[in-house]
Amino acid sequence: MSVGSWRLYAAVAAGGFRRYATYRAATLAGVFTNTVFGVILAYTYIALWDERPHLGGYDQSQALTFVWLGQALLMTMCVMGAGFEEELIERIRTGDIAIDLYRPADLQLWWLAQDMGRALFHLLGRGVIPVAFGAWAFDLAFPASALTWLQFLVAVALGMVVSYSFRFLLALAAFWLLDGAGIIQMAWLAGVFCSGMVLPLNVFPGLLGEVIRALPWAALIQAPADILLGEADAVSTYAFQAGWAVALLAAGRVLQAAATRRVVVQGG
Repeated sequence: MSVGSWRLYAAVAAGGFRRYATYRAATLAGVFTNTVFGVILAYTYIALWDERPHLGGYDQSQALTFVWLGQALLMTMCVMGAGFEEELIERIRTGDIAIDLYRPADLQLWWLAQDMGRALFHLLGRGVIPVAFGAWAFDLAFPASALTWLQFLVAVALGMVVSYSFRFLLALAAFWLLDGAGIIQMAWLAGVFCSGMVLPLNVFPGLLGEVIRALPWAALIQAPADILLGEADAVSTYAFQAGWAVALLAAGRVLQAAATRRVVVQGG
């Protein structure tokens, strides 16, 4: 990739960040909502861990930390949607996607750059304050090591790529579906359950737990949280996340090529 291309996608990412930064009232409402739900989940976890100490290998402080990390990463990872995918589906539905495919910029990288800007804004704009409140109101288990925090941020970045790659695939499926809303909603429901938003994936027993922890959603919240909590090795976690990112990005390439051929045939 040339220097000019890097500059282009960097500008697209910066534009994505600025775009979401303009919605100040929505950001404040989101911070409030994340904080309220964090408090509700925290007291639910306190009751659960009082009955089952060390559930899933976490002590109560680790479990509470997991709650607030989940609130910080909820919008960052687009676990419940509200990312680029609905806009891309609408462009496919209206036919405007043909313009995008003929641009001198790669469709997958364009939306990836934009989504990275969005994710970074949500991490800073909607993630920091709820976590700071949680640290003030509850006994959280944050590491003292700067290296651990750095490893956590790398895992968050990889999780962002996995999240984007999966949603890009879902959006492109609208080329062959009458309506992409249904598959997006099904993915949201699966994401809430399989990412760790409801409960840490470590608490699921047996085969069910092994399957859920092997799915791409585990790379979004569970993987970064385990690194920060000292429950996972950074190298193996990165390998898991990177493996899913590469696989999903490659699948996106295949689907993008098929979609391009479809547009060319219909246009011809």
